[in-house]
Amino acid sequence: MSSAAPVSPTAGAVAAVVLVAVLLGVALVLRSRKRRVIATPTQRATYQVLHVASLAAPPLRSGLTEATAGKAIRPLHQLLGGAAVGLVAPDRVLAWDGPGEHHAPAVLKALEGTGRVVALHADDLLCDLLECPVRGAVVVPLSTGEDMAGALVAIVDTDPVPGLVRAAVETADWVSAQLAFAELDVSRERLAEAQLRALRAQISPHFIYNALSAISALVRTDPDRARELIEEFAEFVRYSVRAHGEYTTLAEELRSIDRYLLIERARFGERLQVRLQVAPEVLPVVVPYLCLQPLVENAVQHGLAGKAGTGTVSIIASDAGSECLISVEDDGVGMDPDQLKRTDDNRSAHVGLTNVDDRLRSVFGPGCGLVVETAPGAGTKVSMRVPKFQPGVRVVSGWAS
Repeated sequence: MSSAAPVSPTAGAVAAVVLVAVLLGVALVLRSRKRRVIATPTQRATYQVLHVASLAAPPLRSGLTEATAGKAIRPLHQLLGGAAVGLVAPDRVLAWDGPGEHHAPAVLKALEGTGRVVALHADDLLCDLLECPVRGAVVVPLSTGEDMAGALVAIVDTDPVPGLVRAAVETADWVSAQLAFAELDVSRERLAEAQLRALRAQISPHFIYNALSAISALVRTDPDRARELIEEFAEFVRYSVRAHGEYTTLAEELRSIDRYLLIERARFGERLQVRLQVAPEVLPVVVPYLCLQPLVENAVQHGLAGKAGTGTVSIIASDAGSECLISVEDDGVGMDPDQLKRTDDNRSAHVGLTNVDDRLRSVFGPGCGLVVETAPGAGTKVSMRVPKFQPGVRVVSGWAS
C-alpha cells in the first residue's frame, strides 16, 4: 500500500499565504470592476448637474433679488457653460458672472415688451472693446405666472446655436420654478398672518365685557382678587394680540388658556369645572400659536354657557412616541355633526375651529387636522395630533418661528 509524502508545516503555511493573497487579489479586481460599472461617465455627469443645481436652488427659493442672484449666478454659470451668465430684472442687472456685462443695456433693451426668448448676434452686441469675447447671447424671460420677474442671459463667444438656446430655456424654466416656490412660500406666510389676525380679532367682545363686569363686581368686595384678575386679563390680552412668531410652545399656550379659564370661572363660579391632564414630556412641543385657545373658548361659550348646572372642560395632552395627542372636551349641549359641515351657515360660531384646522394641516400635513366628535346632548370633543419635531418649526429667542 502506497502513502503520500508528508507536507512540511513551512510549506503548508506558504501555501495558505499564497491562497489568501490570490483571494484578496480577486476581490480587489471585482471591487474595482464594480466601481467602474457604478461610476460611469453618465452617472458622474448626472451627479455633477444635480450637485450644482442644489447649490443654486436655496437662494432662488428666497426670491429674485441682488443678494439671491449673487449667490446663484456662479452655479448657474457652471450649469450652462459659455463665456458668461447673467440674471437681470426688467430694469437692471442683478448678478453677472464672466465678461460682457457692458452689453447689459442691449440685453435689457431686447427684453423690453416681450415675453419670448431672444437670440442676440454679433451685430446686436457691438462695442468698442477690441478684447471683448462676446459674439452672441440668449435672453430667456423668467416668470412665476403672468408677470415677468426678469431674465436669464447666456453669453457666448460664438454665434448662438440651437443647443445653447435649448439649454438656456431649460435652465430658465428650472429657475422660474424655484422662484414660483418662493412666491408660494410668501403666500403661505401671508395666509398664516391673515389667519392669525382673524383669530386675534375673534376675541369676543362679550368675553371682554363679561370679564370686566366680573372684575368690577369684585373691586369693592374683594380688591385683592380683582387686582389679580386684572393682571391675568392683561396678560391674556397681551398673549392673544402679540405680534411675534407664528408658533409657540404647548406650555405657553396652556398658560394663556389657564388665564382665560381663571377669568371665566370668576364669572361662572362653581358652574365651570376644569380638568387638566398634561404629560410633562410634551410641554416643550411647538404648536401653532392660538391653536388650543379657540377650542377652549368654544367649549365654554358654545358647550357650557347654554347648559343648566355644572359643566366640565377637560384638556388632555399625552405623550405618544413621536407625536403629542391633544384633546379639548366638554360635557355641554353638543351639536348636530352635520351642522359642522355647514360652515357657511354657521361660520361666526365656528370660525376658530376652521381656522385652527386649516393651520394644522398647512404646517403638519393633511393627517394632522382636527377631529371633532359631537352629538346633541352628548358634549363635544376636539382632538389633534402634533409631531414632536417638524422641519422648519422651531423656537428662537424665546419665541417659536
